[in-house]
Amino acid sequence: MTAWHSTSSFGDLAERARRALLAVARSLLPVAAALVALPAVAAVLPEDRADVLYHRYEGGGVTIHGPSVLVRKKMAEKYSVSASYYVDMVTSASIDVEVSGASQYKEERTQYGVGFDYLRGKTTYSLSYTNSEENDYQAETASFNISQDLFGDLTTISMGFSKGWDVVRNSTDPLFEEDVERWSYRVGVTQILTKTLIAALDFEVITDEGFLNNPYRSYRYLNPADDTTFARAPEIYPHTRTSNAVALNGKYFLPYRAALGGGYRYYTDTWGIRADTFEVNYTHPIGRWILELGYRYYTQDHADFYSDLFERRDQQNFMARDKELSTFTSHRVRLGGTYEFLTGGTGFVKKGSASLFYDRIEFSYEDFRDARYSMDPNSDNFVPAGQEPLYEFGANVIQAFISIWF
Repeated sequence: MTAWHSTSSFGDLAERARRALLAVARSLLPVAAALVALPAVAAVLPEDRADVLYHRYEGGGVTIHGPSVLVRKKMAEKYSVSASYYVDMVTSASIDVEVSGASQYKEERTQYGVGFDYLRGKTTYSLSYTNSEENDYQAETASFNISQDLFGDLTTISMGFSKGWDVVRNSTDPLFEEDVERWSYRVGVTQILTKTLIAALDFEVITDEGFLNNPYRSYRYLNPADDTTFARAPEIYPHTRTSNAVALNGKYFLPYRAALGGGYRYYTDTWGIRADTFEVNYTHPIGRWILELGYRYYTQDHADFYSDLFERRDQQNFMARDKELSTFTSHRVRLGGTYEFLTGGTGFVKKGSASLFYDRIEFSYEDFRDARYSMDPNSDNFVPAGQEPLYEFGANVIQAFISIWF
């Protein structure tokens, strides 16, 4: 394997780095729940509604933006159908792309979804299917959920199952094609505790099996010919992963129509990652406006087989340098508001609302270093491999959407 700064490996490394930050950026994009997932509520079908969203994420050299549309319609007061369309347009010049010596690249992902709800008494049955495609990745997911009201509608119990089928490809190798299967099992309880307090407890188990790493990503190790620089080799991941997550959330309604919410989520998996998420939010109505303010703190430990810089190639059975498997923390502040219009209705429209939200997210990595400092030994800013400054960056997220009830 050639040294990291050698130009002989740039072409292959550029492709490996091509998807470096996309997965994490997309997962951090807090797309409005109304457009991505509107779980059925027991004994009440979702309202007839159309939503149009524009989302934009920008941080760490990655920009993701695009529209999303969701439409729901009830039939005979027992059935509800939905259809959704979602687009990610990606431009990346992330740290991984820069370090590989690649140029900025662009790609597009489209996602389609359909859903069906059936209400029988106090029980709601829900089915959904989504299909997501981009030039080198395809994902299909089918889900089933059931929820039931109990004890005078004060308690709601829900259960769900999802199965995913993914196909991973590599744009530099037309013969490369690997499969990933995913299973998700979840159960939850929502309880009205008092007239002003509601709480929810949710538990989820996810099992993944197949090719679970990025085909373009590599780990780095000390260059045997010069231990101030580094060389690269393709990452090696386990072929299975099981994760468990439990979350407790609550909302307290204040006398002046405002609400204070908070929650905690604990996550652990078989790769050795443990994560904690704390969140608090406040909602305040002013006339036709509903203003929101929120804060979230996230922290995690690194995976067992993660290292920023390995001592040698093939040092262990599994080796990874994905910073999302490292030890890091993040802070997110959210500001936004919703304005209600057409409250009296007009024509077939019952009411409408327009919303705008802004999130600022700061990431700090505790064992992932900025390898750009050790790329060129002839640079005035050169730092030996393993002594580079720790990496950190900030991201801005904007969501603007309009909802129409009909």
